[in-house]
Amino acid sequence: MHGLLIIDKPAGPTSHDVVARVRRALRTKRVGHTGTLDPLATGVLPLVVGSATRLASLLSGTDKEYVATIRLGRATDTYDASDLDGPPPEPPAGIDSYALGAALNRFRGTFHQLPPAFSAKKIGGVPAYKLARRQTPVQPSAVEVTVRDLILERYADGLATVRVTTSAGFYVRSLAHDVGQRLGCGAYLETLRRVRVGSYGEDAAVPLDEFEREGVDAGRRIIPMEQLLPEIPSVVLNAQEVKRAIHGNEIMSEDVTKTAGSRSMKYRLLDSQGRLLGIAEMLPGGVLHPVTVLV
Repeated sequence: MHGLLIIDKPAGPTSHDVVARVRRALRTKRVGHTGTLDPLATGVLPLVVGSATRLASLLSGTDKEYVATIRLGRATDTYDASDLDGPPPEPPAGIDSYALGAALNRFRGTFHQLPPAFSAKKIGGVPAYKLARRQTPVQPSAVEVTVRDLILERYADGLATVRVTTSAGFYVRSLAHDVGQRLGCGAYLETLRRVRVGSYGEDAAVPLDEFEREGVDAGRRIIPMEQLLPEIPSVVLNAQEVKRAIHGNEIMSEDVTKTAGSRSMKYRLLDSQGRLLGIAEMLPGGVLHPVTVLV
């Protein structure tokens, strides 16, 4: 069992909880994630299984698409509804779809975003949320993020529904908080669903409880290694090159010369049967240097 598994995460468990449950279902320890979802969030959670765990860093850098509801009228320490009880705040007066849309304009394109204090960002080696829970003043450093698309789908009674497509590292909770700050009324993230990660959407995801019921038979749902990272160009190696590649030795391939005009500096290394052997970086002169070996 080696490849990518797309889980539809329910609200409640952490991403690490999901990993643990999938490990038990598949009876293997070699399961990891390519980027977390908050406990309250639902939706697409890609997991890497077996040798694919070595590709996690490459798979985690893809764009994400979310559908979120943002409640106006109050700010929270966590930037979401996780610690709230009781009815929602009254809708702030004087704010309509036009005003909200104008505020959202500020959050399109590339800019620096402050992650929430209650986040997994590490400060001095300690996750920020642990420091925040100790009531230690904490503010993770701003991170450059990119919002490819941001659409206000609906606004009524103080609740906005937005669809946002972002680069890796973006916090939708911070978006909700920052919009509230800009409007001067406060806001927090009420619900969040991730509907796409890279090329994998909701239609490719299996609900966690359904996956667990299937047990080890759910291994059939794993997307094979050979289908991963199609955006990275590939090079087919001959028998001698395969031997060098799996030992991490540099190789020269005629196919590299043919694709030298590509902007990508990485290549997937395949054998004659199409099996993915690893990932290599192209050095000057068309030399391939394996940086990740999978066999």
